[in-house]
Amino acid sequence: QVQLVESGGGLVQPGGSLRLSCAASGNIFSIYAMGWYRQAPGKQRELVASITSGGITNYADSVKGRFTTSRDNAKNTMSLQMNSLKPDDTAVYYCNANGMTALLNSFDSWGRGTQVTVSS
Repeated sequence: QVQLVESGGGLVQPGGSLRLSCAASGNIFSIYAMGWYRQAPGKQRELVASITSGGITNYADSVKGRFTTSRDNAKNTMSLQMNSLKPDDTAVYYCNANGMTALLNSFDSWGRGTQVTVSS
């Protein structure tokens, strides 16, 4: 079993910044890709940013230039630095990771999410 726990959400004013973190734990052998997704009320979950084990990143057009994701492979952690936040960024943010356990089983795990609210 692989567990993911997000932290760092909260309430911020438009134009402000937040940093989210995701920590993976459990019987992990290797994590391939990690990603941040978000889901706003009444909308589908969407990909915000992803990062491979080699550090290749991909961002949704709506956050390019404002959000930056990074990861520490040794610690099995990932972060999302969010700058110039807008009310449209308000959502529950979820961490996702896929890889292989020490028993050589594949996994694709999700965290429970952390709320980000951008409002004045």
